[in-house]
Amino acid sequence: MNIANRNTIWSGIFVAELKKLGLDSVCIAPGSRSTPLAIAFSESGIRIYTHSDERSAAYFALGLARAGRKPVALVCTSGTATANFYPAVVEANYSEVPLLVLTADRPAELRESGANQAIDQLKLFGDHVRWFADVPPPEANFSKHLFRYLQSLAARAFETSQSPLPGPIHLNFQFRKPLEPIDVPSDRPAWMDEPLLSALETAPAHLTFSRPKLFPTQEQTDLLTQIISSSSSRGLIVCGPRCPGGDFPSRLTELAARTGYPILADALSGLRFGEHVNESILGGYDTFLPFTNESLHPQLVLRFGSLPTSNALSDYLDSLDNIPQIHLSETKRWRDDRFRITHSMWVDPLLLCESLLGSSDFQPDKSWLSAWTKLERTVWDEISSIRTEPDFEGGILPDVLDQLPAGNGFYVANSLPVRHLDQFTRPAKKPVQIFANRGASGVDGTLSSALGAAAQLPGLVFVTGDLSFYHDMNGLLAFSRCGIRATIIVINNDGGGIFQRLPISKFEPPFNELFVAPHGLTFEHAAKLYGINYACVERFSLSSALEKSLASDKSTIIEIPSDAMKFEALRKELNQRIRNAT
Repeated sequence: MNIANRNTIWSGIFVAELKKLGLDSVCIAPGSRSTPLAIAFSESGIRIYTHSDERSAAYFALGLARAGRKPVALVCTSGTATANFYPAVVEANYSEVPLLVLTADRPAELRESGANQAIDQLKLFGDHVRWFADVPPPEANFSKHLFRYLQSLAARAFETSQSPLPGPIHLNFQFRKPLEPIDVPSDRPAWMDEPLLSALETAPAHLTFSRPKLFPTQEQTDLLTQIISSSSSRGLIVCGPRCPGGDFPSRLTELAARTGYPILADALSGLRFGEHVNESILGGYDTFLPFTNESLHPQLVLRFGSLPTSNALSDYLDSLDNIPQIHLSETKRWRDDRFRITHSMWVDPLLLCESLLGSSDFQPDKSWLSAWTKLERTVWDEISSIRTEPDFEGGILPDVLDQLPAGNGFYVANSLPVRHLDQFTRPAKKPVQIFANRGASGVDGTLSSALGAAAQLPGLVFVTGDLSFYHDMNGLLAFSRCGIRATIIVINNDGGGIFQRLPISKFEPPFNELFVAPHGLTFEHAAKLYGINYACVERFSLSSALEKSLASDKSTIIEIPSDAMKFEALRKELNQRIRNAT
């Protein structure tokens, strides 16, 4: 640890404690006021990623934390640099990703003084963070009481970012000059000797936390058993994004088999892909639900995870009157924008599944599941047929997933790509690690998020639209600066192709100018600027381009031109085929 002066000692104690707690990655946007924190991290052994653009750095950290499933620290200087973290902090809040946002600040006496780069950073991120603390500047020869304060501060920040509701925390560090590791012997605390410095490296963490498991109560188990028993065998399980991992998919699939309930599995749920997949896992519902009748109305819905990606599924759940819809979650965050949930249970979903499996006798109705799987087969038959059309843009996502190696990382951008993933990718036993920014669901920052995830999962593939890619081209610097290996597939339909689905598409003008807003760009020069391989291919040449990229030790941008109007016509044709078939 650097003990040159009060700032380096202060920061060093804090960072050393974070390392003991398990922090292993930090993203730093270079700046002056944050020098003490940067020095502390540089000497800690914690892996450092740097990025010159604070907005991209924050999203990179978010992707890193999402893929690694543990907190990542994020550091910047004072002023508008901190404000550039805001979009990623919002996304981390709503998608429940643990981030330690560490901003540097001028000391309190320089606030509202006109000092350069001194803005109001107090509670800058508002309610988007789980906790905020304004950390005072260190004094010379600070007390041992403050030494323990720093250790506790680190522990509280690390824990609060993970439990009870994962998300970002914000610590705002005030520093006076000197910011550099200039030797100031009088700054060193009298109590800080060599044994204590050695203990900083070897002693256990000053403060640890114990998290209780949310075991189901007897009342919860009895209530669910009673509801299931009284609902005959016509139940339905809905799994939205971010369901629990681990053993949950296999245990829920076992519960579905025992009850005869189909599982409508969002592509981001963790249920649609993996060894647990069987006939009860359905993924074609976005296409067939608009054309179902009351014969497929359940008498009970069990809901896990966040709100579904599919609007058709949300509309369907909204249409179900006078039946219990039960949401089961480890957090108390509300997830019901149609206000149809009748019971909300705060419980570990895995433990509840195991409790039900061990205590309940179910009487499955094979005809109920059979009716759902018949529709599922119809959908995939029709999609397989229309995928042969070269202008069927919806075939790109399943084409890519079919080609990925088992266990490969896969990031998908918002707008059309994530919807195509959800609608057109069939459940499969091949495991794939799938990620998306579906908290606030913005198109910004997804490229940097994907590259952050690729730092954890080399060889990751990212599928994006042209606007999402354009929004975050600064993020491409991470390829060379952070040693990232990934494949980016850009579906370029020249603007806001998703608006072709909306009623505004019938109003021209202003539809093309104000909504599609064609940009006329291709991205070969962006690839060249950042030293990345590039290929522009038609859809049916994607397979060979992707195979080449996956086998290469260099990263590649693969651009696929697409016609949004032609694809929308094919999508409507598919819907008509399904309507006729059902």
